[in-house]
Amino acid sequence: MLVGVPKEIKNREYRVGLTPASVRELIENGHQVVVQTAAGFEIGFTDAMYKSVGAKILDTAVEIFAAADMIVKVKEPQAIEIDMLRPGQILYTYLHLAPDAKQTQGLIKSGSVAIAYETVTDDHNGLPLLAPMSEVAGRMSIQAGAHCLEMSQGGRGMLLGGVPGVEAAKVVIIGGGVVGTNAARMAVGMGADVTILDRSIRRMQQLDDIFQGRIKTVYSTQDAVEEHVVGSDLTVGAVLIPGAAAPKLVTRDMISRMKRGSVLVDVAIDQGGCFETSKATTHENPTYIVDEVVHYCVANMPGGVARTSTLALNNATLRHAVAIANKGWKQALTDDKHLREGLNVCEGKVTYEAVARDQNLNYVSAEEAIGA
Repeated sequence: MLVGVPKEIKNREYRVGLTPASVRELIENGHQVVVQTAAGFEIGFTDAMYKSVGAKILDTAVEIFAAADMIVKVKEPQAIEIDMLRPGQILYTYLHLAPDAKQTQGLIKSGSVAIAYETVTDDHNGLPLLAPMSEVAGRMSIQAGAHCLEMSQGGRGMLLGGVPGVEAAKVVIIGGGVVGTNAARMAVGMGADVTILDRSIRRMQQLDDIFQGRIKTVYSTQDAVEEHVVGSDLTVGAVLIPGAAAPKLVTRDMISRMKRGSVLVDVAIDQGGCFETSKATTHENPTYIVDEVVHYCVANMPGGVARTSTLALNNATLRHAVAIANKGWKQALTDDKHLREGLNVCEGKVTYEAVARDQNLNYVSAEEAIGA
């Protein structure tokens, strides 16, 4: 199979779909790889490094899309990239389709086979291709939130951990999954007063064991969300419903009653966000203010630490990329039920139920699409 790696074009996105080490693995398995010039340059992966493992370098994305049987990316395809997809071509990347009807329609019209990293599962009911970026985003959420609390950023002028004699900032994390856990690790390490809200008793027990009393856990109800968010200095939205739009758990009314200069960091923004006032921002202009509350809603947070993120992502995605290349997409998805969960759009059909439901589209199961 001929695998193509275009340069990412989303605002300040420097991650790359395949590292030179990953390219070498594909080539050792008998495949060809074409990489767009300078695709990994910003994070230290030069064209010479790709050439040294056997890749061919092409100048433009048009050439990459025209040549490749499978496109391996990081972020969802932008409109210009969707227009370059062709029927039967495999797209293997993050998609986050539920809140993005325009992208969904574009992929349907393209006739491509779109496999989303974020909905691939594993034997532990986890999302192994989403997890590494969730780890990064969770840790970054506290860095970003701490920065936004500074006066120069419109914040309250608080140091997250305080100092002796001055209380620490109150950090509220909504959701105790991978993002929430990693956010808590950073916040605890910086000395903040941390509360995690979740609806799983078992998960809260696990978090209590992990943090050994250094955080508070609260069962998440509307009353609890309202009480803790309104009283917080920094709230991190870490809610995830796999493949579906994030629920709006924090209302505009709650936000209007938060302290002036408090901060919201919405890590769920890729799935539409879990704050009613959320709208996607970029690394170039990461924040805005509503009701005197600073909002940080960057839709590709891990792109800010692109080298770390690329290496972590490739560790998770490479195995499936090799399987798809070795077997072809139909056989690879037939053999692996977890990879099959990643199939979101297939040759004009929506094959992920949550996306179809959220956008009122016809749903065809992945099994049926593969059989057809």
